[in-house]
Amino acid sequence: MADQHQNGDTHLSKRTKLSYITDEEIEAEFSHHDPEVARLNNGAFGCCPASVLAAQRQWQLKNLRQPDHFYFNDLKSNLLRSRSIIKELVNAEHVDEISLVDNASTATAIVLQQASWAFHDGTFGKGDAVLVLHHAYGAVKKALEAYVARAGGAIIEVPLPFPLTSENDVVREFRKAVEIGKSESQGGDEENGTANRTRNRIRLAVIDHVTSMPSVVIPVKELVSICREEGVDQVFVDAAHAIGCTRVDMQEIGADFYTSNLHKWFFCPPSVAFLYARRSSKSRDLHHPVVSHEYGNGIAVESSWAGNRDYSAQLVVPAAVDFVNRFEGGIEGIRKRNHDVVVEMGNMLVEAWGTHLGCPPHMSASMVMVGLPPSLGISSDSDALKLRTRLRDHFGVEVPIFFRGPADDHRSVTAYARISRQVYNKVADYYKFRDAVNQLLQDGFTSTAS
Repeated sequence: MADQHQNGDTHLSKRTKLSYITDEEIEAEFSHHDPEVARLNNGAFGCCPASVLAAQRQWQLKNLRQPDHFYFNDLKSNLLRSRSIIKELVNAEHVDEISLVDNASTATAIVLQQASWAFHDGTFGKGDAVLVLHHAYGAVKKALEAYVARAGGAIIEVPLPFPLTSENDVVREFRKAVEIGKSESQGGDEENGTANRTRNRIRLAVIDHVTSMPSVVIPVKELVSICREEGVDQVFVDAAHAIGCTRVDMQEIGADFYTSNLHKWFFCPPSVAFLYARRSSKSRDLHHPVVSHEYGNGIAVESSWAGNRDYSAQLVVPAAVDFVNRFEGGIEGIRKRNHDVVVEMGNMLVEAWGTHLGCPPHMSASMVMVGLPPSLGISSDSDALKLRTRLRDHFGVEVPIFFRGPADDHRSVTAYARISRQVYNKVADYYKFRDAVNQLLQDGFTSTAS
């Protein structure tokens, strides 16, 4: 199957179809999923259809059959093909702006490694800041500790309210945080009793496109514009969930760096992501954290060889495109239908439980935050995990739970479920979740009970 993808057309425009994929064919593509589980957590691990897994297996066998031939004749040319497809998907200006990496965490390490070197060599000053959203992915915050804080940089978190009422809530808090990052600080010669006033600089802003928990589509274009207005040196958009989940356009967004996984919402196997680095002097200093003989040849080339490993997940992008083009409207059609259905199911759940969604529907993508009944008694992260485990082990429902914080009163929602919708989901999955929670309420279950 892989051979048929090596010399074919990479153009992504939709061909006229007489028919599209049927429900039965979708079910067959995902027959490897556990049929007993209502899988409402596509956002965590994604999904890969059987046809793409078969293509991956062919690439693996091709490598094992004759590794030298594969390395010299197949690998780089077909990685370039995958990169060319992604370049078209995200409207990058040039294919050299697209690198393939394992996942968004690897891309984050590449960008933050550059920032760390800038602090160490004096390009960035001690006390200069990196801005990050409070709801940034936990591993990104850890990477900031590892690369930025240890190098002497300050980290400023942008507090975001939740639940949200509009994009203005995000923009307002972001502007406030930028002002804090630029605030004056005291410095000088203590021995002579003099003090010089210096101004901190925000060297890098790390902005989510779709936050993970709670899940919200961030007005990323507006935040990037604020960064440009305020003189922030570099902008890195962590969009782990974005491609296949929301609109992605590099020219429109205008960031310096942008990363998104293809194994979450674009049907590739784990793990593969792209890193976009706009062609500039800033991107020339990016290097893969695994140093190989390609070091110094540009991040795209460096990323194409990080030692002898399995590159098959990066090679099946054409097969993933073939799969999504079996659906009406391709990936954009899938994205729109996923959004419409997950919002409908979210509204069904909050109506059943007398709660509310975590943000307006237009600030959701293919995931929606659904308020859980306060009587479940969720008062900590451990309580949230306890409920999630109970739903998995006793009801066959897989859904992540977000603990918002202490209740304002006994009627306040303290936790939200993040429900996902992907093409394999059925309406019955969401009703199974509703009925499981209703059964827990009927049984008098509370997460705080031992």
